[in-house]
Amino acid sequence: MGRYGRTVIMIGVIVILAGLILGFQTISIGDFQRGGDTPLGLSLGLDLQGGGHLVYQANLTDPDTGETLEVSPEQMDSLKRTIERRVNGAGLGEPIIQILGDDRLLVQLPGVSDLQRAKAYIGETARLEFKRREILVPRDVTEITVEDVVGVTIGYFPQPQPEPPAEGATSTEATPEPVESESSKQVFALVEFTEEGAANFQTLYGRLFTTFVVFQNAQVTGGNSPPPNYLDITLDGPEQLRMSDVFAFSIQQVATSTTYGIAIPSTSPTGEPATLEEVTARVGVSPSILFTEIQGAVDEDIGLTGDDLARAFPGQHTASGQPIVNLEFNDQGTRIFGELTQDIIAKEQTTGIRDQISIFLDGVELVSPEVRSAITAGTAIIEGNFTIERVQDLALLLEGGRLPVPIELIQERDVDAILGADSLAKSVIAGIVGLAMVLTFMTLYYRLPGLAASVALIIYATLVLAIFKILPVTLTLSGVAALILSIGMAVDANILIFERMKDELRAGRTLLMSINIGFDRAWPAIRDGNVSTLITCAILFWFADQLGASIVQGFAATLAIGVAVSMFTAITVSRSLLRFLATTRGTRATRVWLPSGGSEIPQMASD
Repeated sequence: MGRYGRTVIMIGVIVILAGLILGFQTISIGDFQRGGDTPLGLSLGLDLQGGGHLVYQANLTDPDTGETLEVSPEQMDSLKRTIERRVNGAGLGEPIIQILGDDRLLVQLPGVSDLQRAKAYIGETARLEFKRREILVPRDVTEITVEDVVGVTIGYFPQPQPEPPAEGATSTEATPEPVESESSKQVFALVEFTEEGAANFQTLYGRLFTTFVVFQNAQVTGGNSPPPNYLDITLDGPEQLRMSDVFAFSIQQVATSTTYGIAIPSTSPTGEPATLEEVTARVGVSPSILFTEIQGAVDEDIGLTGDDLARAFPGQHTASGQPIVNLEFNDQGTRIFGELTQDIIAKEQTTGIRDQISIFLDGVELVSPEVRSAITAGTAIIEGNFTIERVQDLALLLEGGRLPVPIELIQERDVDAILGADSLAKSVIAGIVGLAMVLTFMTLYYRLPGLAASVALIIYATLVLAIFKILPVTLTLSGVAALILSIGMAVDANILIFERMKDELRAGRTLLMSINIGFDRAWPAIRDGNVSTLITCAILFWFADQLGASIVQGFAATLAIGVAVSMFTAITVSRSLLRFLATTRGTRATRVWLPSGGSEIPQMASD
């Protein structure tokens, strides 16, 4: 009993794990995300949730001859990725996008009611752009004029002022005078703006702060980010004092006023903090001020697009062996790219600033490599701290932008959400009623073995639904039908086993021996029947994939999973439960093991 008891405990652990998977509406472990607002967190298809069903045909033709060209698997994969990015970026639910056959694409949008908007996002042509990213570009701050500055004073940053005493309160202490902090010896230029000027300066400060945070995050994560924006500020009095590299952290607002304090850096060669006397001696106590914004990066359109790219493919660097992306341009692209790289290198030689080339697909930045030498031969590589998967993805995205495969909508279906909810409710009712009828029949006819089979069927249903949620499997109406059908097939396996057991009991074998032999002799028939069903499912799935029949495809996939799990529950779970019961006191009476009509079987010998 101990050995069989341990097996039953292991089955119980598996069932508890499956129950927890179904019990939690959503599952989030790191990047692993499953579940949602649907019943049990299962992924529901269009016919159960409502939404849009679109099928597109690739229509690639030669622009010169008009001849239809064959679409490569790489182009279809690139098209799929592009559409996935568009749909996800538009917030159109959780799409189901898959390639059908060689040149068709299925797009299912569960829960989406605005199908016209979805078609507009999907049908647009992909747009690949190369831009020159100029680094550290000065810009006069024209939005802040002289009239916007009320005045500038040189001093220490004011401390927060004490709260005035409440009305009617008395105090024996004198009200302290406002003081300025000299603890840090940091001198500030305190700039008071008008209301409009303060609003404009706050916008400028927000831009400085945002670019600085992005830069800092990139430094922490090891990403690539242009330098942050900062200010060059000139204080003009008896002398001029220029403050370079004034970043966001050097600027503070004085409480909620329209005055901002700008920290004045060291003015001595030793790096000692500037003193109030030194600064006022140079610029006076109330200088004028001039702002210049140094933009970390500015993207300039250079007229180089995906139409000028002949080819993009992954590879490895010949010297280092690191993954790279290879680019090949056509004649026009070679000329534009060559002139661009020559200008970038010439600027670096004169200013020491190295610009970049930013590559955008549908307005989303893919990569911004630096230019290390002039490239005039029409071929280039993109290298960096890339993985093989990253360069493969980049090459596919560049190819998709270079040659967006023209697509034509050939099938459209809109499923109403109310109809989907009604279908789901009826499916659940049908499943519960069907399962209850099967359990009742098995228990009444086969008695104790039938009860064990009923428990195994409940375990089966729990395991299948948990697998559907984890994979995840998109459950459609046809999938529900396949699930119910697989329950019937699981029962069929138990019936074969029980009838074999009855034959062994009739032959006078012991209970435990009858269970073992009954399972062994029923296994070939169960195996052959289920394998033939799995082969049929594979054929259905393949034809459905070629013909774009997603309903048939979902039926085949769901039935295959159900049949595979039913073999486990019929052979492992049912067998373990029966063995456990056969070695348990109180369950050895002949009548509880005999099906209706089996009274001709003699009394079982003891094991």
